[in-house]
Amino acid sequence: MILDLLDETVAAGAREHTACALVGLSPRALQRWRAAHVGDDRRHGPKTRPPNQLTRRERQQVLATLNSPAFRDLSPKQIVPRLADQGTYLASESTMYRLLRAEGQLAHRGRAKPPVTRTVDEHVATAPNQVWSWDITYLQTTTKGRFFYLYLMVDIYSRRIVGWAVHEEETAELASTLMRATCADNHVDPAGIVLHSDNGGPMRGATMLATLQWLGIVPSYSRPRVSNDNPFSEALFRTLKYQTYLPYTPFASLDEARTWSARFVHWYNQEHLHSALRFVTPDDRHFGREEAILAERHRVYERARRRRPDRWSGPTRNWTPTGPVYLNPQPPGDSNPAKPKKEPPAR
Repeated sequence: MILDLLDETVAAGAREHTACALVGLSPRALQRWRAAHVGDDRRHGPKTRPPNQLTRRERQQVLATLNSPAFRDLSPKQIVPRLADQGTYLASESTMYRLLRAEGQLAHRGRAKPPVTRTVDEHVATAPNQVWSWDITYLQTTTKGRFFYLYLMVDIYSRRIVGWAVHEEETAELASTLMRATCADNHVDPAGIVLHSDNGGPMRGATMLATLQWLGIVPSYSRPRVSNDNPFSEALFRTLKYQTYLPYTPFASLDEARTWSARFVHWYNQEHLHSALRFVTPDDRHFGREEAILAERHRVYERARRRRPDRWSGPTRNWTPTGPVYLNPQPPGDSNPAKPKKEPPAR
């Protein structure tokens, strides 16, 4: 009967190992049954108790010790050596863990907070000014241990830098000022924009949060200690730090750093052919010039193939515009936090 049910389930489209798990059978056992043409279920459970099993009294003694005021906040790894120092042996660590699990007491012990699994928010941008990402990076100065701080805000749909500033410190107040100025400079209604960042102090500062609330912007944050939850800003910083215009010598003044940053932003937005955008500039995608540029490239390739069809074994290069952009997408049907996809570095 089990074999017939499994065959019917697999024929309906289920995976064999999943169906076996539902009936408590391993795929290897299923293979043995079919090879031996077994007519009935010959699995046998244990019929005798292990001779070294703890007695009821011993189990109660171990549990009473684990829950006593002296040991209730400690793990079995800490309890076993402490009992040994007192000249007592009750059970091994694994036995204590097994008893706690059987009694439903295998929970976080101690005053420290138990680990918390945090999900990462998924956001989708189908047009400019829907989802922005921002972060702060260091710029070296001629004084050792002193840095200038470059604030960058990027639209993840077009990869366009929509706001930037260079300051001598990183604070929530300066970030708040940049946020208001960015909305004004881009002539956008900030209400409903998602602003994603990591968990740094300027990002979660009271002034910045108050500004976002006042503007109607939806804040979004990376998971603690997960660096690749903010991939678009990280990719932008990599492009910045490997850019040929970046001087090999540190910046001597704040004005010098700001001048170079303005030059970089101009190059990145208006000249840089972004690999994730079918090699159009961020400005081209942001302001709607992307489709015309890519359509012309497609026509060029089609003419080239008609001239020499023997050099083309398949379709021409894909010059269709890229679609929606996902920030930290989760696999369909996966309730666990997804491993975010890292934005490939721009070339």
